[in-house]
Amino acid sequence: MNDSPVHEKYTRLKAILAELGRVAVAFSGGTDSTLVLRVAHEVLGEDNVIALTAVSPSLPTAERQEAEAIARHIGVRHVLLPGEELANPNYLANTPNRCFFCKEATYGKFTAYAREHGYRAVVDGSNADDALDYRPGRRAAQQYGVRSPLQEAGLTKAEARLLARELGLPNWDKPSAACLASRIPYGTPITAEILRQIEQAEAILRHILGARPLRVRHHGTLARIEVEPTEFARILAQREEITRQFTALGYPYVTLDLRGFRSGSMNEVLPAVSASQAD
Repeated sequence: MNDSPVHEKYTRLKAILAELGRVAVAFSGGTDSTLVLRVAHEVLGEDNVIALTAVSPSLPTAERQEAEAIARHIGVRHVLLPGEELANPNYLANTPNRCFFCKEATYGKFTAYAREHGYRAVVDGSNADDALDYRPGRRAAQQYGVRSPLQEAGLTKAEARLLARELGLPNWDKPSAACLASRIPYGTPITAEILRQIEQAEAILRHILGARPLRVRHHGTLARIEVEPTEFARILAQREEITRQFTALGYPYVTLDLRGFRSGSMNEVLPAVSASQAD
């Protein structure tokens, strides 16, 4: 690797992880947490790194399976812990600070596991760009002392992808993901049934489009599809089959969002949400 600013940040990332000594990585299987896991394995060695993933209905099965495969690829022990956010009424109410209650449960479980097994810190994959979006889960990370090495090193999402590609990580170009609850409008109660419905609908679209950025936003009996505008023609060419399968899932109305895929698009309503509801 050369001496560009990105690789200076990479050197800083390695120094941060080396200082921590023994870490548990909050591992989603996305590009960012994979990069942290890979570099931690390089710097600290197999015995000093573990990957932790919380499994619940808000995590698509395909995402869990991919995370398991990537952890095996890197050569790191991977532990699946039961996620318990659906047992929390505050989470199920789906207010704009929903992510805080989810991360509070997850990071609480991860830090307890880390302490019990002798890991000095829990680290996550938050990058420098994450500070620009509405992310109430960050407050839970701070509450439990979870470190964010990419953010501390100043690495942006694009820079993390660049490093992941140079390190040969198989998911360096994986589209950004979020839990299935992010597809549900604030104020609509979260249920395991709705999460399964969304997961199945997105699986249908992925079968058609492959690994492309996409979302199925849940609006009761209406499914709002978000894909890149370049994929509109493929969606429209399959509209009858998509409509048939979505109807079978409980979406008699299906619409294509003309604004296209937008990560975090449910947050676009937040200025209209009262301060008492927001994080």
